[in-house]
Amino acid sequence: MTTSPGTDRTAPPAGLPDLARLQRRTSAVLIASQILGGLGVPISIALAPVLATEISGTEAMSGFASTAAVIGTALLSLPLAALMTARGRRPGLVLAYAIGAAGAALVVLAAAVNSFPLLLLGMAAFGAASSANLQARFAAADLAAPDRRARAISVVVWASTIGAVLGPNLSAPASRSFAGTSIPETAGPFVWAAVVFVLTGTLIGVLLRPDPLLTARALAAPGEQTREGRSLRAGLAAVKASPRARLALLTVTVSHTTMVSIMIMTPMDLGHHGAGLELIGLVISGHIAGMFAFSPVMGWLADRLGRLSVIGLAAGLLSVAALLAGTAAGNHAQSAAGLFLLGLGWSAGMVSGSALLTDSVPQPARAAVQGLSDLTMNAAAGVGGAAAGLVMSQAGYGWLNAIGAGLLLPLAALALFTARRHPAAAPAPAKGVSS
Repeated sequence: MTTSPGTDRTAPPAGLPDLARLQRRTSAVLIASQILGGLGVPISIALAPVLATEISGTEAMSGFASTAAVIGTALLSLPLAALMTARGRRPGLVLAYAIGAAGAALVVLAAAVNSFPLLLLGMAAFGAASSANLQARFAAADLAAPDRRARAISVVVWASTIGAVLGPNLSAPASRSFAGTSIPETAGPFVWAAVVFVLTGTLIGVLLRPDPLLTARALAAPGEQTREGRSLRAGLAAVKASPRARLALLTVTVSHTTMVSIMIMTPMDLGHHGAGLELIGLVISGHIAGMFAFSPVMGWLADRLGRLSVIGLAAGLLSVAALLAGTAAGNHAQSAAGLFLLGLGWSAGMVSGSALLTDSVPQPARAAVQGLSDLTMNAAAGVGGAAAGLVMSQAGYGWLNAIGAGLLLPLAALALFTARRHPAAAPAPAKGVSS
């Protein structure tokens, strides 16, 4: 299928609109979708380990529900990236939210019939909504000037703050809203999530026009518009050819894996030390605030100080977070501080790594490379999440944090090596495009 403006309804018209205005409109739509869609995932995440424990009958399986969602996000990343490469951002994001809504419905059914395999299948499909949330950050970068790319990414990441902070605190009332019905209370938040995902997909489908990726492609030089340059093979070649792209992949992978592995077991650790559902919700809300609320600061730093400086900051914040959380031993305030810094370190790594990845590969290969990035980081986080439950049950929460901190050592070493051996000039602004 051709993606020229004359044959693809999602492509920009022949007379392109003012790019600064189009970037603002695109950002506004993505921000609105992140606020709404950002409510759906965390409203359920606090109860996913609890639901898994209830259905399976053992705490050792508690991490597998969240892990299934992460694996689902990973497995769907490349098909969604392929769809976006062929048709643009809008169809891919709409499909992702539709799959996420179907997954939430399956989770509710699994809880009703007490089926653990069905729970895992539902959580895997539920992960598609997370994939949409992640891909939205790249959609924000499609039309952004190179010297403002990190800020464009960070603003969309920041937009998740409202829904993400409110979500865990809505878990308890969402559960109580189904008291006395055939739907188990712990599955109630997933009903709410399904509705949220349907609304978010509708918003994207109606308003994200013209498509930012197809617009950026229409503006590319003629030599950069070949279909061969958009394949997964071309994306892999682009990463292989760029040391900075490899560092970017490692950054988002390690940051995400460390965060997910520690975060998903924190509700269980807090419960072991007497924390109730409301307190757990507050701690997770603080963690999510760290993930999203300060992302514009991370974007500004990445554009002003450089991507590699903020990658170093990410490694430092994540290390301190693991130290605080792993040694809290029932000190809920210390646990909350550790989880907040865990989110802040994730934000630094995700924003700087995503911007560096986009900087480091040619425009035609970006969608494929971005899909590869989400596949890699979520596959690694899926393995980490599965192992987290086993480590938690066999060795404890402290060891889990120690292992998470150990993952940061190769990242810090590669960042230092890349800074010395492969320096890059600051990105120049793109004429006529702003964030």
